[in-house]
Amino acid sequence: MAEPIPVTRVVDHGTAKLLPDVDRDRAWLLTVDGAPQSYVDLDAPTHLEFEYARRLAHALDTAAAPGRPLDVVHLGGGALTLPRYVAATRPGARQDVVEADRGLLRLVVEKLPLPADSGITVHGADARAWVEAAPEGSADVVVGDVFGGSRVPAHLTSDAYAAAVRRVLRADGRYIANLADGSPFTFLRSQLATFAEAFDELALVAEPGLLRGRRFGNAVLLAGHEPFDLAALVRRTAADAFPARVVHGDALRKFIGDAQAVRDAEAVPSPQPPDGAFGVG
Repeated sequence: MAEPIPVTRVVDHGTAKLLPDVDRDRAWLLTVDGAPQSYVDLDAPTHLEFEYARRLAHALDTAAAPGRPLDVVHLGGGALTLPRYVAATRPGARQDVVEADRGLLRLVVEKLPLPADSGITVHGADARAWVEAAPEGSADVVVGDVFGGSRVPAHLTSDAYAAAVRRVLRADGRYIANLADGSPFTFLRSQLATFAEAFDELALVAEPGLLRGRRFGNAVLLAGHEPFDLAALVRRTAADAFPARVVHGDALRKFIGDAQAVRDAEAVPSPQPPDGAFGVG
């Protein structure tokens, strides 16, 4: 069998590279302009290499009874790592993946094809426009994982965006978002304040060092109207190879402090990561 070779292609929003993992036969790392975007093992879709992907998966795993098929909308496609994970862990799930970079989408579907029966449908579209046009109450889970380069676009950070997500979710639905920030957490606190206006329940999952302000990194936001299975989420995140903390209730309100919800007119992208924060050596 021929050794897999790296693939480089100019896509709509930069230069994408697919880099084979020398230790796993059909595993690939996707980068865009040098920033890691996704890691996928075509033979083991439940293998999640990145810490943030594992935390998103823990949130998804505890969103409903194990194995129950869900209707999931993924905003941001990457290499379709999380949709593949859901297809493997929740057979029969119906999933829509919305990715604005059509060139990236074509590359991933061509080089890392989905199984024919995956239940995954991909859409080349802007995430907010797609959610605003989607049927009301049509999703069990919406996953927000959109990065323009290494930053969350401004139009996906506001109260209007949060309201659009709320409209699409069913009464017991869950919003799960991958965000990135560092001390003093101006962006992260504002996002929590924004979604606290739209949803009754809120939680944050992050690595302890990040919460202590020691580094810039990813944090996972959970929002919904019904209480989360916090005990299960705490167990999963604490037992992970990359342990994390779940912040909820009074501790989360203290973390949010005096942060204000973001209005559409004042929305800005998430902060630029410091040099080397998400680079590939």
